[in-house]
Amino acid sequence: VVRDARDVVFIAKAAGGNAMFHSIQVGARLPAHATVLGRTLLSDIDMKELAALYPEPTLPAYTPKTPTNLQDLKALIDQDRDKGYGVSMGGYETGISTIAAPVFNEQGRVAAAISISVPSQRIEDDALMPLVALVQASAAQMTERLSHLPQRGGWPAKSKDKKTA
Repeated sequence: VVRDARDVVFIAKAAGGNAMFHSIQVGARLPAHATVLGRTLLSDIDMKELAALYPEPTLPAYTPKTPTNLQDLKALIDQDRDKGYGVSMGGYETGISTIAAPVFNEQGRVAAAISISVPSQRIEDDALMPLVALVQASAAQMTERLSHLPQRGGWPAKSKDKKTA
């Protein structure tokens, strides 16, 4: 996916065998603040830019886990960036869990995000890290192809001032 203002837009998809995921097609849009893909794509902007993008005091909730204010959204964005990946278990749609990782351009900025979705409210602990590793490896491979930069996992290091601004 890529970001278009406040939406994430699916630009490519590889469908699995579960019929639940056939409704999301290339071109589909989801609200960035409510999805782990959106959090990944919003990770390059500071709090001032985030507030300009979302000037309203309350953000729409899609499930009880959806962040509904900028402070909660920014905290999730920062946690994901610090880990190098993000996980949402029922944050946008109940019954679906998603793992996302960033794809970087040649300037080291997040250009896209890649993910895997699992038809489950929760990914079991023993399955989580192998799936994270697959998503991160795919994101690193896409980064290398897009930017011609060597593969790396997670976000580039940011100064503490930019991260918390």
